Amino acid sequence: MAATKGKSGGSKRTGAAPGGGGRSMTVTVKTAKRRKLSSTLWLQRQLNDPYVQEAKRQGYRSRAAFKLVQLDERFHLLRPGTRVVDLGAAPGGWTQVAVAKVRAGQPKGGRVVGMDILEWDPVPGATTLQGDFLADDAPDRLKEALGGPADLVLSDMAAPTTGHPSTDHLRIIALVEAALMFAGEVLAPGGAFVAKVFQGGTEKTLLDQLKRSFTTVRHAKPPASRAESAETYVVAQGFRGDASQGDPSGK
Repeated sequence: MAATKGKSGGSKRTGAAPGGGGRSMTVTVKTAKRRKLSSTLWLQRQLNDPYVQEAKRQGYRSRAAFKLVQLDERFHLLRPGTRVVDLGAAPGGWTQVAVAKVRAGQPKGGRVVGMDILEWDPVPGATTLQGDFLADDAPDRLKEALGGPADLVLSDMAAPTTGHPSTDHLRIIALVEAALMFAGEVLAPGGAFVAKVFQGGTEKTLLDQLKRSFTTVRHAKPPASRAESAETYVVAQGFRGDASQGDPSGK
């Protein structure tokens, strides 16, 4: 729905619920003098996004939490006692889900360690670190906080987009390769690795390495991932524990 232009900011609610049962209120955001049209459209999308609304209701820090919830429902990644590393964790939605699912901080519960380059608020039950995952000291910081092997490494990292699809694809693949190398150093046999990639999947060399290192490798786009978004996720399960797996080139 296009934004309704006006001299000052504001919104109005329109629309009926499907099937005629009650009212489904759609928010139409008016443009403001100092607000760009793109910002107005983004705000309108946020206000009308059911996942945004449900995230607020359940206390999640972002709608992205439902992506992990849905991936877990399909692939059964998170169980009580699971030890998890969450890369690109801010603002903490995935970390919140992981803490709840693995019962971190509870007797016989799991452990969750998250890191992001951005400053983010602590998540109760998790160890939250700020830092650049590509920095030399980042893997050691994560390993120290984890205090042992991991069962699951999550990477929702994404590089700033350039608007050039090929460049953006290469940047995110580089992040996935770095996350995979780290996963190879910390995963226990049978562990799993989940990473965000762009549609089109992973490059052949990376996909081949994943297939060598894990018993199953699949791509998935959870329903909470916006239809217009190019993101999808690679889900690798059954880590073989190969000594060579840490090098995505396979050398």
